[in-house]
Amino acid sequence: MSSPSMAKLKVAGTWAGVLEVEPENWTVLMLREEIAKRSNMGTESINLIFAGKVLKDCNSEEKNSLSQLGIKNNSKILACRVSVEEGKTLKNELLADDERNRRLARIKAAVTALSKRHADGALPIEDFDIELEDQSGKKVHFSETDRQAIMTGLMLHTSGKRFIRKQMFSDALEVLTMGEEAFSLCNPKSIELVDNIPILQIDMVWCYFMLQDIDWLSVAGLRLEKAREGLERAHGKDSSRFRLLQAGCSSELALYLRLELLEGVVAYHSGQFDKSRKFLTSAQAKFFQLQVPDEALSVVMSIGFGEQDAKRALRMSNQDVQSAVNFLVVEREKREQKREDDICRRNEIKKQKRYGVTPLKKAVDLQKLTELVSIGFEKELAAEALRKNENGTQEALDDLTNPEANTELQRAIESRKRKRQQRATDATVERLVSMGFERSRVIGAVQAGGSLEQVMHQLLTHPRADTTAAADDCSNAHDSSGNNNASTDLNANDNACAPDSTPTNPAVENLSPDTLGIDNSNEGPSAEQRDLEMEDEIADELTRGDALSDYNIDVTQEGDAINEYLALLDSGGGNGKASSSQLSH
Repeated sequence: MSSPSMAKLKVAGTWAGVLEVEPENWTVLMLREEIAKRSNMGTESINLIFAGKVLKDCNSEEKNSLSQLGIKNNSKILACRVSVEEGKTLKNELLADDERNRRLARIKAAVTALSKRHADGALPIEDFDIELEDQSGKKVHFSETDRQAIMTGLMLHTSGKRFIRKQMFSDALEVLTMGEEAFSLCNPKSIELVDNIPILQIDMVWCYFMLQDIDWLSVAGLRLEKAREGLERAHGKDSSRFRLLQAGCSSELALYLRLELLEGVVAYHSGQFDKSRKFLTSAQAKFFQLQVPDEALSVVMSIGFGEQDAKRALRMSNQDVQSAVNFLVVEREKREQKREDDICRRNEIKKQKRYGVTPLKKAVDLQKLTELVSIGFEKELAAEALRKNENGTQEALDDLTNPEANTELQRAIESRKRKRQQRATDATVERLVSMGFERSRVIGAVQAGGSLEQVMHQLLTHPRADTTAAADDCSNAHDSSGNNNASTDLNANDNACAPDSTPTNPAVENLSPDTLGIDNSNEGPSAEQRDLEMEDEIADELTRGDALSDYNIDVTQEGDAINEYLALLDSGGGNGKASSSQLSH
Protein backbone atom coordinates (compact mmCIF):
# COMPACT_ATOMS: atom_id res chain seq x y z
CA MET A 1 0.00 0.00 0.00
CA SER A 2 1.41 3.39 -1.02
CA SER A 3 2.17 6.11 1.50
CA PRO A 4 -0.43 8.91 1.47
CA SER A 5 2.22 11.27 0.09
CA MET A 6 3.09 8.96 -2.80
CA ALA A 7 1.53 9.15 -6.28
CA LYS A 8 1.57 6.84 -9.27
CA LEU A 9 2.49 8.40 -12.62
CA LYS A 10 1.69 6.68 -15.89
CA VAL A 11 4.68 7.10 -18.21
CA ALA A 12 4.57 6.39 -21.95
CA GLY A 13 7.06 6.87 -24.77
CA THR A 14 10.73 5.91 -24.62
CA TRP A 15 9.95 4.08 -21.38
CA ALA A 16 6.48 2.87 -20.44
CA GLY A 17 5.29 1.93 -17.02
CA VAL A 18 4.05 3.19 -13.68
CA LEU A 19 6.37 5.25 -11.52
CA GLU A 20 5.83 5.96 -7.82
CA VAL A 21 6.97 9.43 -6.75
CA GLU A 22 6.42 12.00 -4.02
CA PRO A 23 4.92 14.97 -5.90
CA GLU A 24 5.57 17.34 -3.02
CA ASN A 25 9.29 16.55 -2.93
CA TRP A 26 10.17 15.49 -6.47
CA THR A 27 11.26 18.03 -9.10
CA VAL A 28 11.25 17.74 -12.89
CA LEU A 29 14.98 17.04 -12.86
CA MET A 30 14.53 14.15 -10.43
CA LEU A 31 11.75 12.70 -12.59
CA ARG A 32 13.82 13.11 -15.75
CA GLU A 33 16.82 11.39 -14.15
CA GLU A 34 14.67 8.47 -12.96
CA ILE A 35 13.05 7.91 -16.37
CA ALA A 36 16.43 8.30 -18.11
CA LYS A 37 17.94 5.67 -15.80
CA ARG A 38 15.11 3.21 -16.54
CA SER A 39 15.49 3.92 -20.27
CA ASN A 40 19.29 3.49 -20.23
CA MET A 41 19.62 6.96 -21.75
CA GLY A 42 21.22 10.25 -20.79
CA THR A 43 19.05 12.91 -19.16
CA GLU A 44 19.72 15.34 -22.02
CA SER A 45 18.26 12.82 -24.48
CA ILE A 46 14.76 12.91 -22.97
CA ASN A 47 11.96 15.47 -23.06
CA LEU A 48 9.06 15.12 -20.63
CA ILE A 49 5.66 16.39 -21.71
CA PHE A 50 2.69 16.92 -19.40
CA ALA A 51 -0.65 18.49 -20.36
CA GLY A 52 0.78 19.52 -23.74
CA LYS A 53 3.76 21.38 -22.30
CA VAL A 54 7.44 20.47 -22.14
CA LEU A 55 8.48 20.27 -18.49
CA LYS A 56 11.46 22.48 -17.67
CA ASP A 57 14.12 21.76 -15.08
CA CYS A 58 13.96 24.35 -12.30
CA ASN A 59 17.03 26.47 -11.70
CA SER A 60 18.87 26.94 -8.42
CA GLU A 61 16.61 29.84 -7.43
CA GLU A 62 13.41 27.84 -7.92
CA LYS A 63 12.05 24.79 -6.18
CA ASN A 64 9.12 23.80 -8.34
CA SER A 65 7.85 20.46 -7.14
CA LEU A 66 5.79 18.20 -9.37
CA SER A 67 2.70 19.03 -7.34
CA GLN A 68 3.20 22.75 -8.01
CA LEU A 69 3.13 21.93 -11.72
CA GLY A 70 -0.21 20.16 -11.31
CA ILE A 71 1.19 16.63 -11.45
CA LYS A 72 -0.69 14.29 -9.11
CA ASN A 73 -1.75 10.66 -8.75
CA ASN A 74 -2.56 8.99 -12.12
CA SER A 75 -1.12 11.89 -14.14
CA LYS A 76 0.16 10.89 -17.58
CA ILE A 77 3.70 11.79 -18.63
CA LEU A 78 5.03 11.41 -22.17
CA ALA A 79 8.78 10.75 -22.44
CA CYS A 80 10.17 11.63 -25.88
CA ARG A 81 13.62 10.77 -27.12
CA VAL A 82 15.71 13.52 -28.70
CA SER A 83 19.33 13.64 -29.81
CA VAL A 84 21.86 14.92 -27.31
CA GLU A 85 22.41 18.04 -29.41
CA GLU A 86 18.65 18.61 -29.69
CA GLY A 87 18.35 18.16 -25.94
CA LYS A 88 21.12 20.67 -25.30
CA THR A 89 19.59 23.10 -27.79
CA LEU A 90 16.18 22.81 -26.15
CA LYS A 91 17.71 23.29 -22.72
CA ASN A 92 19.59 26.37 -23.90
CA GLU A 93 16.44 27.74 -25.50
CA LEU A 94 14.47 27.21 -22.31
CA LEU A 95 17.21 28.87 -20.23
CA ALA A 96 17.33 31.78 -22.69
CA ASP A 97 13.54 32.06 -22.51
CA ASP A 98 13.69 32.14 -18.70
CA GLU A 99 16.37 34.83 -18.80
CA ARG A 100 14.32 36.84 -21.29
CA ASN A 101 11.21 36.64 -19.12
CA ARG A 102 13.16 37.69 -16.05
CA ARG A 103 14.65 40.67 -17.89
CA LEU A 104 11.25 41.79 -19.19
CA ALA A 105 9.84 41.51 -15.67
CA ARG A 106 12.77 43.60 -14.37
CA ILE A 107 12.10 46.28 -17.00
CA LYS A 108 8.42 46.49 -16.05
CA ALA A 109 9.20 46.61 -12.32
CA ALA A 110 11.91 49.27 -12.74
CA VAL A 111 9.73 51.45 -14.97
CA THR A 112 6.81 51.16 -12.56
CA ALA A 113 9.05 52.13 -9.62
CA LEU A 114 10.56 55.10 -11.46
CA SER A 115 7.22 56.46 -12.67
CA LYS A 116 5.65 56.07 -9.23
CA ARG A 117 8.48 57.97 -7.54
CA HIS A 118 8.61 60.77 -10.10
CA ALA A 119 4.90 61.28 -10.79
CA ASP A 120 3.60 62.32 -7.37
CA GLY A 121 5.82 65.33 -6.73
CA ALA A 122 7.72 63.54 -3.97
CA LEU A 123 11.40 64.23 -3.39
CA PRO A 124 13.22 61.83 -5.73
CA ILE A 125 15.61 59.26 -4.32
CA GLU A 126 17.93 59.88 -7.27
CA ASP A 127 19.72 63.11 -8.18
CA PHE A 128 17.46 63.68 -11.20
CA ASP A 129 13.81 64.31 -12.01
CA ILE A 130 11.81 62.74 -14.82
CA GLU A 131 9.68 65.44 -16.40
CA LEU A 132 7.08 65.40 -19.18
CA GLU A 133 7.81 67.89 -21.96
CA ASP A 134 6.27 68.77 -25.31
CA GLN A 135 8.21 68.94 -28.57
CA SER A 136 9.33 72.49 -27.82
CA GLY A 137 10.84 71.38 -24.50
CA LYS A 138 8.16 72.97 -22.32
CA LYS A 139 6.90 71.05 -19.30
CA VAL A 140 3.37 69.72 -19.57
CA HIS A 141 1.11 69.06 -16.61
CA PHE A 142 -1.33 66.23 -16.00
CA SER A 143 -3.15 64.83 -13.00
CA GLU A 144 -1.01 62.60 -10.79
CA THR A 145 -2.75 59.44 -12.07
CA ASP A 146 -2.36 60.39 -15.73
CA ARG A 147 1.19 61.59 -15.12
CA GLN A 148 2.25 58.24 -13.70
CA ALA A 149 0.53 56.28 -16.49
CA ILE A 150 2.08 58.48 -19.19
CA MET A 151 5.54 58.24 -17.63
CA THR A 152 5.22 54.46 -17.44
CA GLY A 153 4.08 54.26 -21.06
CA LEU A 154 6.85 56.54 -22.31
CA MET A 155 9.60 54.68 -20.46
CA LEU A 156 8.34 51.31 -21.71
CA HIS A 157 8.12 52.73 -25.24
CA THR A 158 11.72 53.93 -24.93
CA SER A 159 12.81 50.46 -23.77
CA GLY A 160 10.89 48.88 -26.64
CA LYS A 161 12.64 51.12 -29.18
CA ARG A 162 15.99 50.04 -27.74
CA PHE A 163 15.06 46.42 -28.49
CA ILE A 164 14.01 47.44 -32.03
CA ARG A 165 17.42 49.02 -32.63
CA LYS A 166 18.99 45.75 -31.50
CA GLN A 167 16.75 43.80 -33.92
CA MET A 168 15.14 42.01 -30.93
CA PHE A 169 11.60 42.38 -32.22
CA SER A 170 9.87 39.76 -30.05
CA ASP A 171 11.21 41.41 -26.90
CA ALA A 172 10.29 44.81 -28.30
CA LEU A 173 6.70 43.65 -28.84
CA GLU A 174 6.43 42.42 -25.25
CA VAL A 175 7.62 45.75 -23.85
CA LEU A 176 5.58 47.85 -26.29
CA THR A 177 2.47 45.90 -25.29
CA MET A 178 3.16 46.81 -21.66
CA GLY A 179 3.50 50.43 -22.76
CA GLU A 180 0.17 50.29 -24.57
CA GLU A 181 -1.48 48.94 -21.41
CA ALA A 182 0.01 51.80 -19.37
CA PHE A 183 -1.28 54.44 -21.80
CA SER A 184 -4.74 52.84 -21.68
CA LEU A 185 -4.98 53.85 -18.00
CA CYS A 186 -4.92 57.55 -18.93
CA ASN A 187 -7.93 59.76 -19.35
CA PRO A 188 -8.46 59.70 -23.17
CA LYS A 189 -9.09 63.46 -23.19
CA SER A 190 -5.70 64.07 -21.56
CA ILE A 191 -3.71 62.29 -24.23
CA GLU A 192 -5.65 62.84 -27.43
CA LEU A 193 -3.05 65.36 -28.62
CA VAL A 194 -0.07 63.23 -27.53
CA ASP A 195 1.61 61.62 -30.56
CA ASN A 196 3.61 59.03 -28.60
CA ILE A 197 0.67 56.63 -28.58
CA PRO A 198 0.13 56.50 -32.37
CA ILE A 199 3.92 56.21 -32.80
CA LEU A 200 3.89 53.23 -30.41
CA GLN A 201 1.19 51.62 -32.61
CA ILE A 202 3.40 52.06 -35.67
CA ASP A 203 6.38 50.57 -33.84
CA MET A 204 4.31 47.52 -32.87
CA VAL A 205 3.25 46.91 -36.48
CA TRP A 206 6.87 47.38 -37.58
CA CYS A 207 7.77 44.53 -35.23
CA TYR A 208 5.03 42.34 -36.80
CA PHE A 209 6.48 43.13 -40.20
CA MET A 210 10.08 42.39 -39.24
CA LEU A 211 8.99 39.11 -37.62
CA GLN A 212 7.12 38.22 -40.86
CA ASP A 213 4.08 37.38 -38.76
CA ILE A 214 1.01 37.12 -41.04
CA ASP A 215 -1.16 36.10 -38.06
CA TRP A 216 -1.19 39.73 -36.89
CA LEU A 217 -2.51 41.04 -40.20
CA SER A 218 -6.01 42.06 -39.03
CA VAL A 219 -4.67 43.54 -35.78
CA ALA A 220 -2.00 45.41 -37.74
CA GLY A 221 -4.66 47.06 -39.89
CA LEU A 222 -6.58 48.27 -36.84
CA ARG A 223 -3.43 49.57 -35.18
CA LEU A 224 -2.44 51.53 -38.28
CA GLU A 225 -5.91 53.09 -38.50
CA LYS A 226 -5.60 54.22 -34.87
CA ALA A 227 -2.10 55.50 -35.56
CA ARG A 228 -3.18 57.63 -38.52
CA GLU A 229 -6.15 59.05 -36.61
CA GLY A 230 -3.95 59.82 -33.61
CA LEU A 231 -1.26 61.51 -35.68
CA GLU A 232 -3.84 63.68 -37.44
CA ARG A 233 -5.24 64.80 -34.06
CA ALA A 234 -1.75 65.55 -32.72
CA HIS A 235 -0.16 67.00 -35.87
CA GLY A 236 -3.14 68.55 -37.62
CA LYS A 237 -4.35 67.97 -41.18
CA ASP A 238 -1.35 67.26 -43.44
CA SER A 239 0.92 67.81 -40.38
CA SER A 240 0.20 71.56 -40.46
CA ARG A 241 0.27 72.01 -36.68
CA PHE A 242 3.42 69.91 -36.33
CA ARG A 243 5.33 71.87 -38.98
CA LEU A 244 4.26 75.14 -37.42
CA LEU A 245 5.79 73.97 -34.12
CA GLN A 246 8.93 72.85 -35.93
CA ALA A 247 9.40 76.16 -37.78
CA GLY A 248 8.60 74.64 -41.16
CA CYS A 249 10.90 71.61 -40.87
CA SER A 250 9.67 68.28 -42.28
CA SER A 251 10.76 66.23 -39.29
CA GLU A 252 7.83 63.85 -39.61
CA LEU A 253 8.54 62.54 -43.14
CA ALA A 254 10.38 59.35 -42.12
CA LEU A 255 7.63 58.40 -39.65
CA TYR A 256 4.90 58.85 -42.27
CA LEU A 257 7.00 56.91 -44.77
CA ARG A 258 7.06 53.92 -42.40
CA LEU A 259 3.32 54.29 -41.73
CA GLU A 260 2.46 54.31 -45.44
CA LEU A 261 4.76 51.35 -46.14
CA LEU A 262 3.03 49.30 -43.45
CA GLU A 263 -0.41 50.40 -44.68
CA GLY A 264 0.62 49.28 -48.16
CA VAL A 265 1.85 45.90 -46.88
CA VAL A 266 -1.39 45.26 -44.94
CA ALA A 267 -3.47 46.27 -47.98
CA TYR A 268 -1.38 44.00 -50.23
CA HIS A 269 -1.84 40.92 -48.05
CA SER A 270 -5.56 41.72 -47.73
CA GLY A 271 -5.90 41.62 -51.53
CA GLN A 272 -6.49 45.41 -51.82
CA PHE A 273 -3.87 45.93 -54.50
CA ASP A 274 -4.91 49.37 -55.77
CA LYS A 275 -4.94 50.69 -52.23
CA SER A 276 -1.58 49.03 -51.58
CA ARG A 277 -0.02 50.67 -54.66
CA LYS A 278 -1.32 54.08 -53.58
CA PHE A 279 0.28 53.80 -50.13
CA LEU A 280 3.53 52.38 -51.44
CA THR A 281 3.87 54.99 -54.19
CA SER A 282 3.40 57.77 -51.64
CA ALA A 283 5.93 56.13 -49.32
CA GLN A 284 8.42 55.83 -52.21
CA ALA A 285 8.10 59.56 -52.98
CA LYS A 286 8.93 60.34 -49.34
CA PHE A 287 11.86 57.92 -49.50
CA PHE A 288 13.34 59.80 -52.46
CA GLN A 289 12.72 63.09 -50.66
CA LEU A 290 14.71 61.82 -47.66
CA GLN A 291 17.83 60.84 -49.64
CA VAL A 292 20.68 63.13 -48.60
CA PRO A 293 22.86 64.47 -51.48
CA ASP A 294 26.57 63.88 -50.92
CA GLU A 295 27.38 67.50 -51.75
CA ALA A 296 24.96 68.90 -49.15
CA LEU A 297 26.23 66.42 -46.57
CA SER A 298 29.82 67.42 -47.24
CA VAL A 299 29.02 71.13 -46.82
CA VAL A 300 27.30 70.65 -43.48
CA MET A 301 30.05 68.34 -42.18
CA SER A 302 32.73 70.84 -43.22
CA ILE A 303 31.24 73.33 -40.74
CA GLY A 304 32.07 70.92 -37.93
CA PHE A 305 29.04 68.68 -37.48
CA GLY A 306 29.16 64.88 -37.39
CA GLU A 307 27.86 62.74 -40.23
CA GLN A 308 24.81 61.34 -38.40
CA ASP A 309 23.78 64.76 -37.08
CA ALA A 310 24.25 66.30 -40.53
CA LYS A 311 22.14 63.61 -42.23
CA ARG A 312 19.39 63.98 -39.66
CA ALA A 313 19.31 67.76 -40.04
CA LEU A 314 19.23 67.61 -43.86
CA ARG A 315 16.42 65.04 -43.85
CA MET A 316 14.38 67.20 -41.51
CA SER A 317 15.09 70.38 -43.52
CA ASN A 318 14.17 69.17 -47.02
CA GLN A 319 17.89 68.96 -47.91
CA ASP A 320 18.32 72.74 -47.53
CA VAL A 321 21.85 73.33 -46.24
CA GLN A 322 21.20 76.66 -44.49
CA SER A 323 18.07 75.34 -42.76
CA ALA A 324 19.98 72.23 -41.71
CA VAL A 325 22.80 74.30 -40.20
CA ASN A 326 20.30 76.52 -38.38
CA PHE A 327 18.56 73.39 -37.09
CA LEU A 328 21.84 71.96 -35.78
CA VAL A 329 22.84 75.23 -34.09
CA VAL A 330 19.48 75.45 -32.32
CA GLU A 331 19.70 71.78 -31.29
CA ARG A 332 23.20 72.32 -29.89
CA GLU A 333 21.98 75.34 -27.90
CA LYS A 334 19.07 73.29 -26.57
CA ARG A 335 21.42 70.52 -25.45
CA GLU A 336 23.67 73.03 -23.69
CA GLN A 337 20.71 74.63 -21.96
CA LYS A 338 19.38 71.21 -21.00
CA ARG A 339 22.77 70.27 -19.54
CA GLU A 340 22.85 73.46 -17.46
CA ASP A 341 19.24 72.94 -16.33
CA ASP A 342 20.06 69.38 -15.28
CA ILE A 343 23.03 70.55 -13.21
CA CYS A 344 20.86 73.20 -11.53
CA ARG A 345 18.15 70.65 -10.81
CA ARG A 346 20.66 68.19 -9.34
CA ASN A 347 21.91 70.94 -7.04
CA GLU A 348 18.33 71.82 -6.10
CA ILE A 349 17.58 68.20 -5.23
CA LYS A 350 20.66 68.06 -3.01
CA LYS A 351 19.44 71.18 -1.19
CA GLN A 352 15.93 69.78 -0.88
CA LYS A 353 17.26 66.56 0.59
CA ARG A 354 19.06 68.54 3.29
CA TYR A 355 15.81 70.29 4.20
CA GLY A 356 13.91 67.00 4.45
CA VAL A 357 10.40 66.23 3.24
CA THR A 358 6.97 67.32 4.33
CA PRO A 359 4.63 64.98 6.26
CA LEU A 360 3.21 63.94 2.87
CA LYS A 361 6.74 63.20 1.58
CA LYS A 362 6.91 66.22 -0.74
CA ALA A 363 10.04 68.27 -1.28
CA VAL A 364 10.40 71.78 0.11
CA ASP A 365 9.29 74.27 -2.57
CA LEU A 366 12.45 76.22 -3.40
CA GLN A 367 10.54 79.05 -5.07
CA LYS A 368 8.49 79.67 -1.92
CA LEU A 369 11.66 79.34 0.14
CA THR A 370 13.29 82.09 -1.94
CA GLU A 371 10.27 84.34 -1.33
CA LEU A 372 10.54 83.88 2.44
CA VAL A 373 14.29 84.48 2.43
CA SER A 374 13.81 87.65 0.37
CA ILE A 375 11.73 89.20 3.16
CA GLY A 376 14.40 88.57 5.76
CA PHE A 377 13.97 85.07 7.21
CA GLU A 378 16.98 82.78 7.65
CA LYS A 379 16.97 80.14 4.92
CA GLU A 380 17.20 76.99 7.03
CA LEU A 381 14.52 78.24 9.41
CA ALA A 382 12.21 79.20 6.53
CA ALA A 383 12.77 75.79 4.92
CA GLU A 384 11.79 74.04 8.14
CA ALA A 385 8.63 76.15 8.39
CA LEU A 386 7.65 75.23 4.83
CA ARG A 387 8.49 71.57 5.40
CA LYS A 388 6.34 71.41 8.52
CA ASN A 389 3.38 73.14 6.83
CA GLU A 390 3.30 71.25 3.50
CA ASN A 391 4.78 74.27 1.66
CA GLY A 392 1.97 76.54 2.83
CA THR A 393 3.45 80.05 2.69
CA GLN A 394 0.97 81.71 5.07
CA GLU A 395 1.20 78.88 7.63
CA ALA A 396 5.00 79.04 7.43
CA LEU A 397 4.90 82.82 8.01
CA ASP A 398 2.68 82.31 11.06
CA ASP A 399 5.20 79.88 12.58
CA LEU A 400 8.19 82.08 11.75
CA THR A 401 6.63 85.11 13.45
CA ASN A 402 5.36 83.22 16.50
CA PRO A 403 8.12 83.05 19.16
CA GLU A 404 7.04 79.66 20.54
CA ALA A 405 6.60 78.10 17.09
CA ASN A 406 9.90 79.61 15.98
CA THR A 407 11.66 77.98 18.94
CA GLU A 408 10.14 74.62 17.97
CA LEU A 409 11.42 75.07 14.41
CA GLN A 410 14.95 75.67 15.73
CA ARG A 411 14.76 72.55 17.88
CA ALA A 412 13.64 70.52 14.89
CA ILE A 413 16.59 71.81 12.87
CA GLU A 414 19.05 70.90 15.65
CA SER A 415 17.48 67.44 15.91
CA ARG A 416 17.83 66.93 12.15
CA LYS A 417 21.47 68.02 12.28
CA ARG A 418 22.17 65.46 15.00
CA LYS A 419 20.44 62.73 12.99
CA ARG A 420 22.39 63.68 9.88
CA GLN A 421 25.63 63.67 11.87
CA GLN A 422 24.76 60.26 13.28
CA ARG A 423 24.05 58.80 9.86
CA ALA A 424 27.32 60.17 8.52
CA THR A 425 29.18 58.85 11.57
CA ASP A 426 27.64 55.41 11.21
CA ALA A 427 28.54 55.38 7.51
CA THR A 428 32.13 56.38 8.32
CA VAL A 429 32.45 53.59 10.87
CA GLU A 430 30.92 51.01 8.52
CA ARG A 431 33.21 52.09 5.71
CA LEU A 432 36.31 51.69 7.86
CA VAL A 433 35.09 48.36 9.26
CA SER A 434 34.55 47.13 5.68
CA MET A 435 38.26 47.84 5.08
CA GLY A 436 39.12 45.22 7.69
CA PHE A 437 39.59 47.30 10.84
CA GLU A 438 38.16 46.02 14.12
CA ARG A 439 34.90 47.80 14.98
CA SER A 440 35.87 48.78 18.54
CA ARG A 441 39.14 50.31 17.28
CA VAL A 442 37.30 52.21 14.55
CA ILE A 443 34.80 53.67 17.02
CA GLY A 444 37.62 54.75 19.32
CA ALA A 445 39.58 56.36 16.49
CA VAL A 446 36.56 58.25 15.13
CA GLN A 447 35.64 59.48 18.61
CA ALA A 448 39.20 60.72 19.09
CA GLY A 449 38.58 63.18 16.25
CA GLY A 450 40.61 64.32 13.28
CA SER A 451 40.15 64.07 9.52
CA LEU A 452 39.39 60.77 7.83
CA GLU A 453 43.03 60.50 6.74
CA GLN A 454 44.17 61.08 10.33
CA VAL A 455 41.76 58.45 11.64
CA MET A 456 43.03 55.90 9.10
CA HIS A 457 46.63 56.81 9.90
CA GLN A 458 45.92 56.27 13.60
CA LEU A 459 44.32 52.90 12.91
CA LEU A 460 47.27 51.83 10.77
CA THR A 461 50.13 53.06 12.95
CA HIS A 462 48.97 52.95 16.57
CA PRO A 463 48.43 49.91 18.73
CA ARG A 464 44.96 49.02 19.88
CA ALA A 465 45.30 50.58 23.35
CA ASP A 466 45.91 54.07 21.93
CA THR A 467 42.97 54.08 19.56
CA THR A 468 40.47 52.83 22.09
CA ALA A 469 41.57 55.06 24.98
CA ALA A 470 39.33 57.95 23.98
CA ALA A 471 36.36 55.63 23.60
CA ASP A 472 37.00 54.08 27.03
CA ASP A 473 37.31 57.48 28.72
CA CYS A 474 34.15 58.77 27.08
CA SER A 475 32.24 55.58 27.88
CA ASN A 476 33.33 55.65 31.56
CA ALA A 477 32.30 59.28 31.93
CA HIS A 478 28.90 58.57 30.46
CA ASP A 479 28.04 55.19 31.98
CA SER A 480 29.61 53.72 35.13
CA SER A 481 27.50 50.58 34.95
CA GLY A 482 30.24 48.69 33.11
CA ASN A 483 28.25 48.20 29.92
CA ASN A 484 30.88 47.58 27.20
CA ASN A 485 28.50 47.24 24.24
CA ALA A 486 30.22 48.71 21.14
CA SER A 487 27.83 51.23 19.57
CA THR A 488 28.23 53.68 16.72
CA ASP A 489 25.77 56.09 18.34
CA LEU A 490 28.49 58.65 19.00
CA ASN A 491 26.05 61.47 19.67
CA ALA A 492 24.57 59.56 22.61
CA ASN A 493 27.60 60.75 24.57
CA ASP A 494 27.23 64.43 23.74
CA ASN A 495 26.98 65.66 27.34
CA ALA A 496 29.95 63.63 28.54
CA CYS A 497 32.35 64.26 25.69
CA ALA A 498 31.58 67.72 24.34
CA PRO A 499 29.83 70.84 25.52
CA ASP A 500 28.37 71.67 22.13
CA SER A 501 24.79 70.51 21.71
CA THR A 502 25.53 69.60 18.08
CA PRO A 503 29.10 68.27 18.00
CA THR A 504 30.95 67.83 14.76
CA ASN A 505 33.64 65.41 13.75
CA PRO A 506 36.19 66.27 11.04
CA ALA A 507 36.44 62.61 10.06
CA VAL A 508 32.77 62.75 9.20
CA GLU A 509 32.57 66.28 7.85
CA ASN A 510 35.32 65.71 5.30
CA LEU A 511 33.24 63.05 3.60
CA SER A 512 30.45 63.91 1.20
CA PRO A 513 27.23 61.87 1.18
CA ASP A 514 28.19 60.56 -2.28
CA THR A 515 31.52 59.33 -0.92
CA LEU A 516 29.84 57.61 1.98
CA GLY A 517 27.07 56.22 -0.19
CA ILE A 518 24.28 57.58 2.04
CA ASP A 519 21.21 59.71 1.59
CA ASN A 520 21.75 62.93 3.50
CA SER A 521 18.08 63.88 3.67
CA ASN A 522 15.91 64.14 6.73
CA GLU A 523 12.90 61.89 6.81
CA GLY A 524 13.31 61.44 3.06
CA PRO A 525 11.84 58.82 0.76
CA SER A 526 11.75 55.51 2.54
CA ALA A 527 14.23 52.88 1.47
CA GLU A 528 12.86 50.34 -0.95
CA GLN A 529 14.11 47.33 -2.81
CA ARG A 530 15.38 48.75 -6.07
CA ASP A 531 16.84 47.28 -9.22
CA LEU A 532 19.51 49.96 -9.57
CA GLU A 533 21.12 48.42 -12.64
CA MET A 534 17.87 48.35 -14.61
CA GLU A 535 16.74 51.76 -13.38
CA ASP A 536 20.08 53.28 -14.42
CA GLU A 537 19.81 51.60 -17.81
CA ILE A 538 16.34 53.06 -18.38
CA ALA A 539 17.33 56.51 -17.11
CA ASP A 540 20.40 56.50 -19.38
CA GLU A 541 18.22 55.61 -22.37
CA LEU A 542 15.88 58.50 -21.55
CA THR A 543 18.75 60.99 -21.45
CA ARG A 544 19.93 59.93 -24.91
CA GLY A 545 16.67 60.88 -26.58
CA ASP A 546 15.18 64.24 -27.48
CA ALA A 547 11.88 65.61 -28.74
CA LEU A 548 12.57 64.42 -32.30
CA SER A 549 14.04 60.97 -31.57
CA ASP A 550 10.85 59.23 -32.73
CA TYR A 551 11.19 60.88 -36.15
CA ASN A 552 14.89 60.13 -36.66
CA ILE A 553 14.52 56.89 -38.63
CA ASP A 554 17.07 55.33 -40.96
CA VAL A 555 14.74 54.39 -43.82
CA THR A 556 17.08 52.01 -45.67
CA GLN A 557 15.05 48.89 -44.78
CA GLU A 558 11.84 50.73 -45.61
CA GLY A 559 13.20 51.64 -49.04
CA ASP A 560 14.07 48.01 -49.82
CA ALA A 561 10.62 46.83 -48.69
CA ILE A 562 8.86 49.46 -50.82
CA ASN A 563 10.73 48.33 -53.93
CA GLU A 564 9.99 44.67 -53.18
CA TYR A 565 6.26 45.16 -52.77
CA LEU A 566 5.96 47.43 -55.79
CA ALA A 567 7.79 44.75 -57.79
CA LEU A 568 5.29 42.15 -56.52
CA LEU A 569 2.41 44.38 -57.61
CA ASP A 570 4.01 44.92 -61.03
CA SER A 571 4.53 41.18 -61.47
CA GLY A 572 0.85 40.36 -61.15
CA GLY A 573 -0.31 41.46 -57.74
CA GLY A 574 -2.69 43.97 -59.30
CA ASN A 575 -4.45 41.10 -61.10
CA GLY A 576 -5.04 39.22 -57.87
CA LYS A 577 -2.14 36.81 -58.32
CA ALA A 578 0.01 38.04 -55.46
CA SER A 579 0.62 35.59 -52.64
CA SER A 580 -0.41 36.60 -49.13
CA SER A 581 0.88 33.51 -47.34
CA GLN A 582 3.53 35.42 -45.44
CA LEU A 583 4.91 38.88 -44.95
CA SER A 584 8.15 39.24 -46.89
CA HIS A 585 10.83 41.83 -46.81
